[in-house]
Amino acid sequence: MDAALEVAELATLPEGKLRAVYPKGLPVLLVRSGAEVFALENRCAHMGCPLSGGSLEGYVLKCPCHDWRFDVRDGKFLDAPEIRLKTYPAEISNGRVYVRLA
Repeated sequence: MDAALEVAELATLPEGKLRAVYPKGLPVLLVRSGAEVFALENRCAHMGCPLSGGSLEGYVLKCPCHDWRFDVRDGKFLDAPEIRLKTYPAEISNGRVYVRLA
């Protein structure tokens, strides 16, 4: 498995806000919920719209282009769970957020 890459300081990731990062040039979206951080592909499975411009309600991320809704915990599209976004393991250590891209 690839080593975890540092992508952000936890203090710069407010609760319930979306933040795009680009480890190794890949578009990754970070979402903080309480003590957890979720990392997923920052492109909608529908037409590739950047999800960082979307909205978040609880664990539901809504695409800004066509209102597709995804669960940030597992990347599943809520209307058809067989469609999903790629997710990445995220960890918090010493106030920093790390993501594994493998």
